[in-house]
Amino acid sequence: MSSEKTPNAPAANFIRNIVEHDLEQGAYKTRRWGGSPGDATHHAKGGPDPAKIRTRFPPEPNGYLHIGHAKSVFLNFGLARDYDGVCHMRFDDTNPEKEEQEYVDSITDMVQWLGFGWDKFGTSHLYFASNYFDFMYHAAETLIEAGHAYVDQQSADEMRANRGTLTEPGKNSPYRDRSPAENLALFREMRDGKHADGSMILRAKIDMASPNINLRDPAIYRIRRATHHNTGDKWCIYPMYTFAHPIEDALEQVTHSICTLEFEDQRPFYDWVLERLATPTEDVGGNKQPGLLAHPLPKQYEFARLNLTYVVLSKRKLIDLVENKHVSGWDDPRLPTLAGARRRGYTPEGFKLFTDRIGVSKADSWIEYTILEDCMREVLNTSAERRIAVLDPIKLVIDNYPEGQSEDCHAPNHPQKPELGKRVVPLTRELWIEREDFMEAPSKGYFRLFPDNMVRLRYGYVVKCTGFEKDADGIVTTVHCEYLPDTKSGTPGADSVKVKGNIHWVSSAHAYAAEVRLYDRLFKEANPGAGDRDYLDDLNPDSVKTITAQLEPALKDAKPEEAFQFERHGYFVADRKDSVAGKPVFNRTVTLRDAWQK
Repeated sequence: MSSEKTPNAPAANFIRNIVEHDLEQGAYKTRRWGGSPGDATHHAKGGPDPAKIRTRFPPEPNGYLHIGHAKSVFLNFGLARDYDGVCHMRFDDTNPEKEEQEYVDSITDMVQWLGFGWDKFGTSHLYFASNYFDFMYHAAETLIEAGHAYVDQQSADEMRANRGTLTEPGKNSPYRDRSPAENLALFREMRDGKHADGSMILRAKIDMASPNINLRDPAIYRIRRATHHNTGDKWCIYPMYTFAHPIEDALEQVTHSICTLEFEDQRPFYDWVLERLATPTEDVGGNKQPGLLAHPLPKQYEFARLNLTYVVLSKRKLIDLVENKHVSGWDDPRLPTLAGARRRGYTPEGFKLFTDRIGVSKADSWIEYTILEDCMREVLNTSAERRIAVLDPIKLVIDNYPEGQSEDCHAPNHPQKPELGKRVVPLTRELWIEREDFMEAPSKGYFRLFPDNMVRLRYGYVVKCTGFEKDADGIVTTVHCEYLPDTKSGTPGADSVKVKGNIHWVSSAHAYAAEVRLYDRLFKEANPGAGDRDYLDDLNPDSVKTITAQLEPALKDAKPEEAFQFERHGYFVADRKDSVAGKPVFNRTVTLRDAWQK
């Protein structure tokens, strides 16, 4: 398995080079824009296109966006932003059986969360492929009339058998040579619901002997009685994605249609559809008619999709994880969905840094999950204020500190940002400290609390361990110490006693007991399900642990999605779903260091 390194500068992006070359050559200067998507006549009535380029982000609304989609969002919207263009937010909703409004809403939410919108030049560029169904139907009839499409009545098994293989050509359908008039009549019968689902399809007439199997008379319309989330029951025939996609791009005057590599073999069909629909025709009187689509036509470019270790991005597997309750829902913070990532505390800035780091290329490679985590750490290290949290608490009693007394210690909100000031951390006789900060019999190199050893209470005093208590099971429950009154941090005596250990703490009288969820990777293997394994066998049984932690009092007022560095522990965020005013629940976003290095 190969991985990509983490450079300091953004990685290469070959598509940017293409865009810059096209702009230098004036490849799209002649484009006109009719104010909305439309055919050639519509755009011819408009003025010069105010957008220098047009890209699009075209998800199908049949699931939630995941980390891989973030790469496409930043690429498409980023290009439009950087080159004074427009990126269209388009839903490719041509499959009525799997699409729901819930997914439409979640997708728009996530694109906006990543920092992008689709309002530009005084109008919204939010589009639905289903709004073009009328035009797509007209385009299909145009292809039939020109002899470029035919209705096929072979069974699915017959078509499969006649399609050929990668080394053997296919065989023509016995229905391939019907006249345009016959095909048009049958296609209209399909539209009118006179034939059963699956009994007929409309196919492009290209070449059954083509070495590119995608050009062997691909299907462009099928009968499918299903209620569509946008058009209801208006249609019982629906276009295939590979037919709809180039038409959508052309109607929207897209200049650079950017896809992942699996669509590379479909590019010849993409071009075939556009060229035939943009070709001028003659009407029954022999008069020249303009093509349906405007020139210059969109161009498709492909880049390598994101392959990320320790996650699954397959929609089928993500649905399986959600529906079979392996996770708590689409926004489970362990999932690679953007909804889950947001809830975990991943940030748009972290995703931007990640996509810059990995670059855009045509070469497939595996990206180590550590790179994504490092990007989140880098961003959060700069943005997140610091707070104190004791995740595995035991009691520390300062026996010579007055009972009932409390004094203020001062901790910086951010060590690299003095302008953010300091906050008060109250110190009292009884404190909570981390269990790992005391050892009855210290190991070599252990500098924290053990009998007769001294450490500094961070932001407070130097203390010396004087004893400890255990319960009936031999578990340490309380540690006793005495403090040195002249050693408080920030005072002249702070350096009078040298100690090697420095531990954090919170006052037990002031602490906020909070639910904290320690999230880790959902899978324990870098490539879940590799070989013959069931990917579910690679689930990490320790992917989440819920604890009750003792937090400094300032954290009680944390607002949902507010992020902090819990000193020594990592970065945490107030859960956006389960936190309530005065009672936030915290999710661990990422540890301070990579715990998965081998």
